[in-house]
Amino acid sequence: MITQPQAMATPTPDPDEERRRIQTARLLAYRDDGPLANALAGKLGPGLPPVPATLVALLAVIAVTVTGLLRPGPMLLVPVAIMLVLVLPTTPRNHLGRFDWLTPPLLRGAEFFTLIAIGLAAEAPKWLLFVLVYVVGYHTYDTVYRTRQSIWPPAWVFHAGLGWELRLLIIGAGAAFDVVTPVLAVLTAYLFVLFAVESVTSWVRLDKASAQAGADAEQDLEASPEDAMEQATGEAEKG
Repeated sequence: MITQPQAMATPTPDPDEERRRIQTARLLAYRDDGPLANALAGKLGPGLPPVPATLVALLAVIAVTVTGLLRPGPMLLVPVAIMLVLVLPTTPRNHLGRFDWLTPPLLRGAEFFTLIAIGLAAEAPKWLLFVLVYVVGYHTYDTVYRTRQSIWPPAWVFHAGLGWELRLLIIGAGAAFDVVTPVLAVLTAYLFVLFAVESVTSWVRLDKASAQAGADAEQDLEASPEDAMEQATGEAEKG
């Protein structure tokens, strides 16, 4: 007796595991790690707990700033070194801890405070610092808004955006060598063009795809049963 082969049932993904996977992906995207952090992630072992390490880094940078230790010259690299030493080792963590959702806002706050502290100590134009914070803040907002709608920015954007670590390193080096203003101007212009063009292009492409899908659905609804039957018959004859 010949029986029809049974179709293999597709395993249903575990809802809890899927939720954890999406949570991790979102928090890692919100961190905005760049090429340096990603390159070192596999070489740092299990990594440090992200919330305590990032909080300590932020408090240490604040302490260095308020005590007046930031002076023109190599000392302006100290806040950057603190951030790199304490926050880079948090990259390998899965960010599934109870309070790990605090990591992205702490990291963004630490990045902004550090670049402002360095810029002011190096007497960079305040308006330029504001524009840079705005550009990076817009990129963060765009990332959050996209991921909440399950629209993930391409990975190359985070690498091209240099990540928090390379942005701070570039600004710190520019301040240490007394060229912070041109470095800030070039970095801000580059990031503005990158994030603005990529964001606008992606949303326009998404709107066109949504409009096309809506038009196709509306056309299907407006077709008469006779037209639909005729179209189906024609496609079957072609097959």
